[in-house]
Amino acid sequence: MNKFNIGIDLGGTKIESVVLDLNFNILFRQRILTESQKGSQHVLSQIENIYLQAINHIEDSEHTLGVGTPGSLSKSTGLLRNSTISCQNGLPIHTLIEEKLNHSLSIENDANCFALAESHMGAGKKYGLVFGVIMGTGCGGGFIHNGELRAGPQRLAGEWGHSVIDPNGPLCFCGKNGCVSTYISGTGLEEMIYDSLKIKISAEKFLSQLIYNKEEEDILNKFYEFYGLSLANIINTIDPDIIILGGGLSNHKDLYTKGLQMVYKNIFCEEPTTPIIKNILGDSAGVIGAAIIGKTGSIKDC
Repeated sequence: MNKFNIGIDLGGTKIESVVLDLNFNILFRQRILTESQKGSQHVLSQIENIYLQAINHIEDSEHTLGVGTPGSLSKSTGLLRNSTISCQNGLPIHTLIEEKLNHSLSIENDANCFALAESHMGAGKKYGLVFGVIMGTGCGGGFIHNGELRAGPQRLAGEWGHSVIDPNGPLCFCGKNGCVSTYISGTGLEEMIYDSLKIKISAEKFLSQLIYNKEEEDILNKFYEFYGLSLANIINTIDPDIIILGGGLSNHKDLYTKGLQMVYKNIFCEEPTTPIIKNILGDSAGVIGAAIIGKTGSIKDC
């Protein structure tokens, strides 16, 4: 029986590994830079680097291995698609990582890993149907039913970030116009600010301002309008027991007050009660979820 569970989380700027014991206690964590600008082979070498650090910590003991990655694997081709680590798109990344590490593994979308971790160990562990939302560079999500990840027959479950809420809106990298991500992701908000004000400012800094001028307030109101519509559409469709927010923007406290009001305004219900709360596990939820995926392989295609 494997005594340890290793998770690796691939991100656009960092790669993180974790070692969990059988009770999911964290025994080891490490982060290194992704350095994706150096190409796919270099990223694979960085994955190997951090994996070797993890197995050295447990002295090469038997272990399970799970990997979380932006994007998802095409069911028909097995190739990675829609990853923000662009040098890995179009590659058989599952096979390449297994060969590089010489160890079998489970691989899953990073937002699904986040949702699974929060469901098992975080803010959603008392709930049956959990929808995990990532609001970071892009908008991702995943939902968990009775502790199991529901990926869907096309592995698209939870991809709320590419739901179109304004067909005349900005062009998304996916090729459609007006996706959720073009309005309420960190990147989308920053582009809205630049298009309107011709200034560059991080989404987190903009949302943390205490005073807004009229033009800035218009952008902020637009952000909340689309936030309310986007999450209300999720609730109107699957009516989850809870929505848990993650990603850099989830730290903005007004999402849980003003933002919550905007969501409730658009729900098809006279007295909406769906809790929308911040994650508990922080930015390590993804890597913890990857380790859980490696242990359980708990994916329901349909």
